[in-house]
This record gives sequence, structure tokens and C-alpha cells, in this order.
Amino acid sequence: MRKAKDLVPREADRLGTVQGHRDGFGFVIPDDGGEDIFLSEREMSRVMHGDRVNVRVLGTDRRGRPEGQIVEVVLHANKVVIGRLLNENGVLIVAPEDKRIGHDILIPPKGQGQAKLGQVVSVEIIDYPDSYRQAVGRVVEVLGEIDDPGMEIEIAVRKYGVPHEFSAAAMKEAAALPDAVQQEDLEGRVDLRDVPLVTIDGADARDFDDAVYCEPVMYGKTKAWRLIVAIADVSHYVKPGHPLDDEGLLRATSVYFPRRVIPMLPEKISNGLCSLNPNVDRLCMVCDSVVDNNGIVLAYQFYPAVMHSAQRFTYDIVWEILSNSKGPEAARFTQFRPLLSNLYSLFKILLSAREKRGAIEFETTETQIISNELGKILRIEPRLRNDAHRLIEECMLTANVCAADFIDKNKHLSLYRVHGEPSEEKLMTLRQVLRTSGLSLDGGEKPKPRDYAKLMREIKDRPDANMLQSVVLRSMQQAMYQPDNEGHFGLAYPAYSHFTSPIRRYPDLLTHRVIKSILQKKPYTPVLPPKVPLNLTLPRKGKGRENAVNAKKSQSDAKEIAARGARAPKGANAALPIWGQLGVHCSSNERRADEASRDVEAWLKCYYMRDHLGQEYAGTVTGVANFGLFIQLENLFVEGMVHVTELGGDYFQYDEARQELRGERTGIRYRLGDRLHVLVSRVDLDARKIEFSLVKSSGAESGGSSNRRQLLLAADTGRPNKKAAPNKSRPAHKAPQKPSGINVNAAKSAGTLGATQSKSKASRKNGKASKPGRSVGKPAGTKPPVRNTKARRK
Repeated sequence: MRKAKDLVPREADRLGTVQGHRDGFGFVIPDDGGEDIFLSEREMSRVMHGDRVNVRVLGTDRRGRPEGQIVEVVLHANKVVIGRLLNENGVLIVAPEDKRIGHDILIPPKGQGQAKLGQVVSVEIIDYPDSYRQAVGRVVEVLGEIDDPGMEIEIAVRKYGVPHEFSAAAMKEAAALPDAVQQEDLEGRVDLRDVPLVTIDGADARDFDDAVYCEPVMYGKTKAWRLIVAIADVSHYVKPGHPLDDEGLLRATSVYFPRRVIPMLPEKISNGLCSLNPNVDRLCMVCDSVVDNNGIVLAYQFYPAVMHSAQRFTYDIVWEILSNSKGPEAARFTQFRPLLSNLYSLFKILLSAREKRGAIEFETTETQIISNELGKILRIEPRLRNDAHRLIEECMLTANVCAADFIDKNKHLSLYRVHGEPSEEKLMTLRQVLRTSGLSLDGGEKPKPRDYAKLMREIKDRPDANMLQSVVLRSMQQAMYQPDNEGHFGLAYPAYSHFTSPIRRYPDLLTHRVIKSILQKKPYTPVLPPKVPLNLTLPRKGKGRENAVNAKKSQSDAKEIAARGARAPKGANAALPIWGQLGVHCSSNERRADEASRDVEAWLKCYYMRDHLGQEYAGTVTGVANFGLFIQLENLFVEGMVHVTELGGDYFQYDEARQELRGERTGIRYRLGDRLHVLVSRVDLDARKIEFSLVKSSGAESGGSSNRRQLLLAADTGRPNKKAAPNKSRPAHKAPQKPSGINVNAAKSAGTLGATQSKSKASRKNGKASKPGRSVGKPAGTKPPVRNTKARRK
């Protein structure tokens, strides 16, 4: 590994991971959890996103951030990079699809293989970059043309490092499994094949991992309901230490894309042997509970069983039966109407208990992408939810709560699903926004979930409900997995685990193993396979960052003990570090899956909007930042940005408390929830960004005026009307920094970006490169300089 010539490693140097930024600079995320260390573009020229480095803090930059210098590259993270093969002034390069990697990779004459210009390829890096030379690589895989069906998914799984191919050993083990339940599998199981359990899922579901049944019972002298939740017994087939388990741990979750799923386990298991398909025997783990008419669980038990699904229902069919007892679907499924009615009655009880408990309910509009046979978007529709969706959710919540309580009472280590209280900083910001809207959050410094639930009820019928709900949602922490039970704030549960989806979530599989071990009166301690790398990525902040720091430390301590040949510690808490590492790994892979899914959706939406360039739409401000407004188009459900430079010849000040941009001279304000009319001006497939130009506003307020709205035409913005980019153009990357305020007129006269560019990138921006699929962008000097900006890392 290379070291800086003028630096000698010393104890004060810190180990961390490089986090690249599309604007050329970067950060080192220290393993000790301290403040991120800024890396200038010059330092980033020597490293790549994801590299493990030793860094030395030399001081602070002009923005007050600790600034570092790379001492040593400990580990290169990028062995293979995905990108497009381009011709740069007669030289072949690959431009990475991951814009956090700021290095074009040079391809020598014999390194092109069979790839053609413009194609998407995987490149093995032969020589890594430093301050004086470019990265060099060779093409090892040709994925195809950028417009090929499904190419966006092929790019995303490689860009985010999502495992998408099962090992030969795992596939061999899966193939050796039987196609049906064997007689010897039934030993020690409760036979529920005479119970008419049913599955209720979406119309496009392929793996059915939960089935339900409900009937009224007497618990002593109390009228109650018996709820049976049967979950596929994946742990019977996926054994610790086997290749299938290694593959499941490596993925930790299934990844869902439009029209495609990257499963956690091979389809032989997920869609076959463990899927609770109708009219076949299946092994399951059962949560059998008794719930009274107040929604309180009076008793529960867990046991392994065998079941025979009586019917596969979809949400829509169930809702048709429940909402119209004389309709065609109700007549078609007459024998199941009593069961569904029982489930619906219990659902109403559980829903009432949820409200009394103070669980927070967000009413968001989920969308679904309707694609053609080539995988391209035809339209984007809101996903309609009905009580059948919520019915199943309440049944699953009950089973998950029982699982957490069972594990907690038996004092066995496991992974809990934890959702922490909002941080003081986020709470303060939320209260400031609420104050400007005439609202308040009860509870003082430590509000409870019921205080949030009360606020949500007050918000519900307001015209700005969507805006306020999004602000409340942003104040919440992110849920995660960890062995320490700290409760679930959003659901208002003292303990909560994931038990109901072992086909697609590894933490659920671990929960099953723990419950089985308790039933067998044997402790279960997971073993970390040496061949499975754990994802211990540090989140930006919060409890998740603290957990990741502890996990990294326990991992390095374990390696040090093994290297010395010493014995690992034993005792009641000896397994705690292992559970901690598993929690961080599963949480990190969950975030990775979400990022990959969002990336694909963003690409599809950009591709879709290329056909709408130059068209005008009404939209709503869904986000306000110091660099512009985020707008969601009505009816299309696509989000883009109006940059602050497009708002007119004024200096706009960002007010975080009010979530608004306000013009100092004109007093015009742009706030969350404002309606604007915009023109689709740019679509950048590379950056996954859609840019709008302001046409007129039906929601911007003039400061100090009681007038409801003020219209702004494009001619009033102090700049000429912008024409839409050609349909197939792809402008060069616009990388606005994040100012708290910009004087547009002064900035345009200044005419400088202030950021140095490499020769190849400068030539591309000035239109000198002959690259397929990349259009000429704006020359340097068309973006205003930044003043009074705060450091911000996306």
C-alpha cells in the first residue's frame, strides 16, 4: 500500500473509511465514531470511495471542519467498478456509474475486450490512482447498452455491492432439499392441517411467509379471540454454518426492485419449499395467542407445526368480501366469510388498542411503478391501501410483540427491532416549524408516542397536512436491529422483534432460532462465518453510529485474540459482541437495499421524464434546502428540484425553522406545501436528477403581506426564458453547493466555480470530448459562488 512521501505514520493518525462526494471532495468516517474529517479534491485524487485509510488531521478548513491528509491507504475497497466505456480524445476510459467515485478509469489498448463504446461494463482495477496518475483497469464483463431492459437494476446491484448470484455450494445445497414436506419432518410438530389458515398478500406476491386464522373463544370467563399466526419455518432447512446460511447472512435481506426481486435465499426455498402455497403441506413456526376485547394479549405460546393453507387471498379480494357481503367475491368464497369476519372484528379491536397505546400513524401516499414489457415506466400510480392491508399488519405486529416478550422473559440474547426517541436537535427543529404553523407538541423535553399521535390527529384535516406530516416524519430516528432492548417509539411498544418474515429478513431467521432454542431449553449462540464479510458501515449519527463503532471494536478485538492464539472469553455476555455485530450488519444491509431500490426508481423516473422535457406541471414543495426547492409534480408523483438560482434576482435566505427560502429584497417566501407551476428543464440520468424551471407560483408568499399568493412568470425572474433541453441530451453534471444564501446577480458577474477540474473533466464540461451518450454541459462560471455555507455531506 502507498504512503504519503512527506508523512510518517504515527499514533495520532486515525483509521477510517473514505466517503466520496459527487462534487469531488470527500470525508473520512473515523472508526472511533468521531467527527467526520474533510478531504479536499487534491486528497481525494489519491483514494476512492470506500477505501480504508489512515488520516492525519492537519487543522480546520474555512468552514470549521476538521481537514485531513491521507497518510496511508490500508485497503482498497473497489476491486471492480461498473461504468460506461467512452472515448476521451482518443483515449478509452470508463466513467463510473457511482458518482462518489471521482476517478475515470483508463483502459489500455488491450484492456477493452469485446466491449463497444457506450456500453455498460465492469472493470477490474489494475492500478489504483494517486496524485500523479490515473486509475487503470481492464474490462472483465460487458453488461450491455444503457437502454437495455433491466440495465438500471444490473447497475444498481453492482454499484451498491448487493450480492445477486448465489454460490455454487448454496445452489447445490438448495437443489438437494426435497420438493415437499417429508414424513420425518413432522416429528415433534403440532398438526394444524385441519385448521383453515389462509394467506393474504399483494396480487404480485410470490413468496408467502405468513398465514392467519382467528376464532372467538372463552378465556376463563372472559370473551376473547384466538389468533394463530403461522410463519414459514425457514430455520428447519437453513442450518447455521451451512452454505445457505452463509448466503442468507451475506445478503441479510431481499432487495425489491420494480419487476424484479433479489432474494435472500434461492427460489427453491423462498418461492417453493418454505412458501405457504395453498393446498400443500408446509412446516411453520406458530404464534398462538389469545386477545381480549380491549386488545390485550392474555396468553400466547410458540410451537413448531405443520399446516395446509386453505386459500391464497389478495388484499383487494379480502376487502371486497368484507365491504360487500352480497357481492360476487363474497358469494365465491362463502366458506371463508366467517373466518374473514372474525379477523376483521379482531382488527378493529387491535386498531382501537393501537390508538389508546398512542402509536404514531403516518398517512403517506405510496406509489407503484407500472412498467411495460421492457421494464420502462408507463405511468406512476398511487398504491391504494385498504383495511385488508392493515388487518394483516396488526396480526403481524401482535406476533412480533409476543416474540419479543417471549425472548425478553426468558432472558435470551437476540436482535430487537429498536426505534429510538427523537434527538434533542430534531425535536427542537420540529417545535420551531410547528410554532410557525400555530401548533405545538406536548410532552416537554421527553414527548411520548401518544403526544405525537395527538399531534398527528390535529394535523390530519389541515390543508398543509402533507407538509406537516413530512416534517414530523423527518424528526424521527431510523429503526435498527440491536441486542439491547430499548423499545419501539413509533409503535409504542416496550419490546419489539421481527419474527414474521424469515424468507426475506435474516433477523427474523435468527429470532426463530432463538425461540426454538428456548423451547428446547438450549442456549443459541450464533457463529460468525469467517468467509462472510460483515457490513459495519457507520451511519452519519445517532445510536446506529454508536452501535457500529462498538461492533468494529469488538470485531478487531476478536481478530487480535485469534491472532494471538488465545481463547475467546466465555460466559453469559460473551455472545453479546456477536449479536451486536449482527445487528449492525443487518441494519446496514437494510439501508443498502433501500438505497439501491431508490436508485433504480430514480433512474426509471428520469428515463420517464425525458419524454416530458419542456412541459409544464403543477407541483407541491416537498422539501426546502439552502440550495433550492424540491417539488413533487401532481398526478405524475415525480420529484425534482428548482435550484435557488432559478428563483429570481434576489438573495434568498434559508430559514430552517420555518422551512422556507425568503428573498431579502422582495420578501417572497417559498415554503413547504406551496404550490408552484414549473417547467421540466433538465433530466440527468447519470446523477438521477430532474431539474425544473419556475414558470409561475400559486404558493409563494410575499413577506409582510396578507395577500394569499403572488404569481411569478418566467419573465419576472430577471433572466431570459429557458428552453427545454433536447429530448436525448444529457447535460454535464450540475453540482450546486449548499449555500444558506446566494446573491444571484453578483454571483453571475463573479462567474467562477472555484473548484479545479482535471483536464479530462474540464474538456468534457467544455464539450471537447467525443463520448457517446454525454452531451455538452454548461461552461465553468455559470454557477454563483457560495457564501455563508455550512458543511453538509449527503
